[in-house]
Amino acid sequence: MSLTTKPIVPEDKKQSQNPLKALNGFGQSVWLDYIRRSLISTGELARLIEQDGLRGVTSNPSIFEKAITGSTDYSQALRALENRKDLDAKGIYEQLAIRDIQDAADVLRPVYDLTKRRDGYVSLEVSPYLAGKTQETLEEARRLWKAVGRENVMIKIPGTPEGIPALKQLIAEGININATLLFAQDVYERVAEAYIAGLEELAKRGADLSRAASVASFFVSRIDVLVDSILSDRIREAKNPDQALLRSLQGRVAIANAKLTYQRYKEIFSSPRWQALAGRGAQTQRVLWASTSTKNPAYSDVLYVEELIGPGTVNTIPPATYDAFRDHGRPRASLEEGVAAARTTMETLARVGISMKEVTDQLTREGVTLFAEAFEKLLEAVDKRLKTKVVLQA
Repeated sequence: MSLTTKPIVPEDKKQSQNPLKALNGFGQSVWLDYIRRSLISTGELARLIEQDGLRGVTSNPSIFEKAITGSTDYSQALRALENRKDLDAKGIYEQLAIRDIQDAADVLRPVYDLTKRRDGYVSLEVSPYLAGKTQETLEEARRLWKAVGRENVMIKIPGTPEGIPALKQLIAEGININATLLFAQDVYERVAEAYIAGLEELAKRGADLSRAASVASFFVSRIDVLVDSILSDRIREAKNPDQALLRSLQGRVAIANAKLTYQRYKEIFSSPRWQALAGRGAQTQRVLWASTSTKNPAYSDVLYVEELIGPGTVNTIPPATYDAFRDHGRPRASLEEGVAAARTTMETLARVGISMKEVTDQLTREGVTLFAEAFEKLLEAVDKRLKTKVVLQA
């Protein structure tokens, strides 16, 4: 999927009108949920930074699977690696991915320096096969961090029960972490606690806390997809008065859940415990809105960007939504709007018998599975390439 920069608009007017760039004025950083070698080699990433105010890039196994198997960007690199007897399919994938992460990090380094380490990051995820293995997650995260060798990189680990202890330990070692696959408010709180505890360990070693960075990737639209499907089933079975109540919840739960999570972010990172770390230069672990593409065509294609704009946050936006928001997004300070209504929405959801815990537990399991399936597909494609030595075609 291509990204456009719409150069027809004069530069001075375009910058004042660009909704993406305007998000920075509301205290929100825009990151791109996409990576591909041509994004970097063509200069497109540099243009997005300059023209849209882009401040970071995220990746995951699914993104790399589409990039490597769905383009010719990597044909030459694959040919160069196919005779490496010391590398299996995973080793070759890592060679390709690490190169992309390094190159993107280098392009984003001026952002990292300009924002005093607040932005300018690229994320690389540990193998999704390790989601239930703390020690193996630690070992792979350390290895990838060392292999990439860039300060402005975050290693992504899932916010699973096994991933959270790894997050704490890695932060204590000075490794930047993107905690991913977060759906539930209570899981977010455990991730924030692990970050703070890790910083406290780092502080005991006399380290410069301003060099430590982390985001908590809180997934949004997938919640509405699942909850709306449950509501649709209930609506078909319900009587008229109940139908209206159930319909009132459609398309509202994901944003309500996110807004209440942001309220917890503000509380956690204003506590006396946090202030002691902030006094030593620590930066908050920002909430990063992930899964912000709209899955339901009945909803606005920029819904999960427009409704979650506020200070101290990041929105990592996939290409189609990124282009759509640049074209017709309407930035406003929306994240603090309707907090009471958000609480009512979640209370009503519970009252109609839909368990948010069951929803978020299911989404976490499915998320791990989906990333593992994408990773498996990627490794199979690389392995086939090694066996057949046929250049991958678009």
